[in-house]
Order: sequence, then C-alpha cells, then structure tokens
Amino acid sequence: MKLILAQEVEGLGAPGDIVEVKDGYGRNYLVPRGLAIGWTRGAEKQIQSIKRARDARAIQGKEHASEVKNQLEQLGVKLDVKAGETGRLFGSVTPADIAGAIKSSGGPLVEKRAISIGSPIKTTGKHQVSVQLHPDVAATVRLEVVAV
Repeated sequence: MKLILAQEVEGLGAPGDIVEVKDGYGRNYLVPRGLAIGWTRGAEKQIQSIKRARDARAIQGKEHASEVKNQLEQLGVKLDVKAGETGRLFGSVTPADIAGAIKSSGGPLVEKRAISIGSPIKTTGKHQVSVQLHPDVAATVRLEVVAV
C-alpha cells in the first residue's frame, strides 16, 4: 500500500514522505490515526504544502540549533494554570502547554514532540524541561508554573 505521511512516524519517515507499507498496517493503524493519507495524484499536491510547512518549522543544521538553544535557555517561561489552594494543579502540564508558553513568552516555535518532561508537572513553582532541537543539541528551559 502506498501512503503519504501526514505526521512523523518513527522508523518510517517524516511528514510528506511517500512510503510503501503492508496493507494491514496502513489500513488499520496509519490511516485511522491520521498519521497518513492514501496516495493519489491529487494528494501529491498536498505533499508540497506539507513539506513547505515542515521546512518553515524545521531547524536548519547544528549551528541554527545552537542559536535556538541559547535563545531558549535565556528565556524565562511563565505558564498560568488552574490550581488548588495547596498549589496542586487540576491535571498536569503537557508538552503542548509548554510549547504555547514558550511561543507566548517571545521564544521560537518549538514542536511539542521535541519537549521532554522528566516527571509529570503537577505543582506550581519552578521546573526544568528539556527540548531536543537537533540530534546533537538539547536545551533546558526554565519553566515557572503559576496558579491563576
């Protein structure tokens, strides 16, 4: 089965790649989860827009990753959340929340999949999270979780 990846699939490819997979894997796993779409001539046009969006977000090389790392490590990220009187959160902080907080703090656009949280953040206060910018470059972001 020939498919076009809509999202990155580990061990298979990046968004916009045309891949050949077994019928069952494509029909039962990739397509229902929105990870891939069926390949057609019309879908080839969609590949171009997916690749352009990926190139706009992608970090270009190790030098660019180092620049973004310096930018992230100097940035103080503040995240407003709902919390109880004792400082415990209603739920926990997700990588998507952190990516949005980095963007709203004036930082660069960061993929939520690149953010690694050691243990779940369920309390207010100061925390550190890791952002994998490049296979060789990772940044540590200081995150302050504040109750609203």
